[in-house]
Amino acid sequence: MPTGVHLRDVRQQLFQAAERVLLREGPNALTSRAVTAEADVAKGVLHKHFTDFDAFLAELVMDRIARLTDQSAILVAAAGTRTVAENLVDALTELFDPVSVALTSLVFFRDELRTRLRRPDNGLPFLAEAREMLTSYLKAERAQGRIAADAAADSLALSLIGASHLHFAGRPRHTLPEEAELQKLVTTTIADVVQRRLL
Repeated sequence: MPTGVHLRDVRQQLFQAAERVLLREGPNALTSRAVTAEADVAKGVLHKHFTDFDAFLAELVMDRIARLTDQSAILVAAAGTRTVAENLVDALTELFDPVSVALTSLVFFRDELRTRLRRPDNGLPFLAEAREMLTSYLKAERAQGRIAADAAADSLALSLIGASHLHFAGRPRHTLPEEAELQKLVTTTIADVVQRRLL
């Protein structure tokens, strides 16, 4: 029986508790005991809903990945509005929020978790989906003539994801980069294809 508040959606309550632990204490503090304590439920509740802690973590990551579907649709719909750099800066800022950065670290360092989340192309879960999101957006901008017709959308997306992840993950916990720093990173990465659209 759970202790504390009544559980309406146990899985979401546990996911939200895990995110709070990640934000407050970082990936190393994320244990099944920490999650159930944060959620104010009995220790056995997590294992009633998930076969083990790695199964819980895998579903937590998949829940985060599922959110990218909506974010991707919004980003692609933004093609042709504002500037390409502004759209990318906003997307990357939302993408690499502190919880996502912490989850990416977990996936990278936990072999069992990475195995459970393995993709057919062996891409790193979450980052691979993020790359696909940016690729779709850049293709939409290319179709509208806002970047060069021969722009390699997939390679550009990979560069943006890799550089941005390092930019966000390399900072002390609870801090975010200045928007101007990210703006510079993005504009530098896409400068060639933006300039050549006019040639």
